[in-house]
Amino acid sequence: MTVRSRILILVSAVAVLAAVGVASVLHASARADRRNHTQAGGPRVTPGAVTLTGRGSMLFRNMAWGPHRDEVVSVPAGDPAGARTSSGVKCLRFYAASGTGVCLQAVHGAVSDTYRALVLDDRLRTMHTYDVPGIPSRARVSPTGHFAAWTAFVGGDSYAGTNFSTRAAIVDTRSGELIPSLEDFRILKGGHPYRAPDVNFWGVTFARDDRTFYATLATGGGTYLVRGDLRARTVTTLHTNVECPSLSPDGTRIAYKKRVKGLPKDAPWHLYVLDLRTMRETPLAERRSVDDQAVWRDDRTVVYALPGDYGADLYQVPADGSGAPRQISKAAVSPAYVG
Repeated sequence: MTVRSRILILVSAVAVLAAVGVASVLHASARADRRNHTQAGGPRVTPGAVTLTGRGSMLFRNMAWGPHRDEVVSVPAGDPAGARTSSGVKCLRFYAASGTGVCLQAVHGAVSDTYRALVLDDRLRTMHTYDVPGIPSRARVSPTGHFAAWTAFVGGDSYAGTNFSTRAAIVDTRSGELIPSLEDFRILKGGHPYRAPDVNFWGVTFARDDRTFYATLATGGGTYLVRGDLRARTVTTLHTNVECPSLSPDGTRIAYKKRVKGLPKDAPWHLYVLDLRTMRETPLAERRSVDDQAVWRDDRTVVYALPGDYGADLYQVPADGSGAPRQISKAAVSPAYVG
């Protein structure tokens, strides 16, 4: 092959690669542009006044394509598939209770994104702002509104495998005092002090006493439900194979995702409820893998997200293992019941 032929082949190859690159950029740009336009058949979303004290309201992150995508919206709790009122506040993760909200946001930069947590008042106005050290994944507010928590990936971006690192933080929403990492708490495992370099925490959920919380502790290749004490700065292991716990309104049960043998490695979880008095586990009727921190609508019903056409849809299922899952809202994630 002559030098000239080699040059022509090289030029042709470069031209093809350039064309593929341009086409990919144009496709991504077109898809991003489509997300800014309302899609036919999607939920109706209109701007309006959204508060965290609206009587009988359900708030969540709107995933429907259009100008209000990613904004916190409000719907009647009794009609979660109904028309949505948009707040104008964009969040990756959101939660609220007793007139206090927490919103985890991306801050888009020229080179890369950074993340932050906003503590919001009852009108979704920012009271405190904190840097978040990685990709946000979970958010919670205590039943009194006095504490908020969030979890971020600081290494990796999925709970499915084992090669990831998380950081769980808790903030006093009244004073603004931040506990940047639960890894500073004293761990009691099996009744004995425990220390290890591979400790990770995620999925905080609060009791009503403004002292007790629950979370997931991962170490040594396993996960544990821990009960935390904000005053003593301790966490104590209670049960194995528990991830993303959510405490029931009456404080007696934990809804959580449990790794089940035989499921795919990238989708290994089923929903369970744990009785904190007897430590009895009850599998729920949802048989699909759920990678979410469930929310209790009331003492009888658990709500959670599953992948959907626009990112995620919300479902509910009875908390006693009976019944069947039911979709309640499309293009929605991070629900909170207020008012």
